[in-house]
Amino acid sequence: MTVAAEMLRTYPKDLGQVDQKALVDCIEACLECAQSCTACADACLSEEMVAELTKCIRTNLDCADLCDTTARVLSRHTGYDANLTRAALEACRTACASCADECEKHTMHEHCTVCAAACRRCEDACATLLAAL
Repeated sequence: MTVAAEMLRTYPKDLGQVDQKALVDCIEACLECAQSCTACADACLSEEMVAELTKCIRTNLDCADLCDTTARVLSRHTGYDANLTRAALEACRTACASCADECEKHTMHEHCTVCAAACRRCEDACATLLAAL
């Protein structure tokens, strides 16, 4: 059992009708994507062609921030606000799609390929959770 799943299991109140598997999958995908995007931005900074990777770096960092924030929002259940949760998921999904699109332009860098895959997984996880809300 993952830490995210265990924390949900131990939450002292009823979580209602939320699809707990989709919620756990999304939290984990967001955290994985945030780490991947942070590492990809850093790796881009070490590339010889760093000036040509400016947009990729910026997109990586924006995506990492939104994924981290979304994971944190999804991890809080007391005083739940469905509108805020949906907005966070939509923003995260959009950032992940943009970042994946950008990283897919740089397949000559393996770190961009790894990052794009993590972004696509997170984009899908956000869409799945949105559909379940």
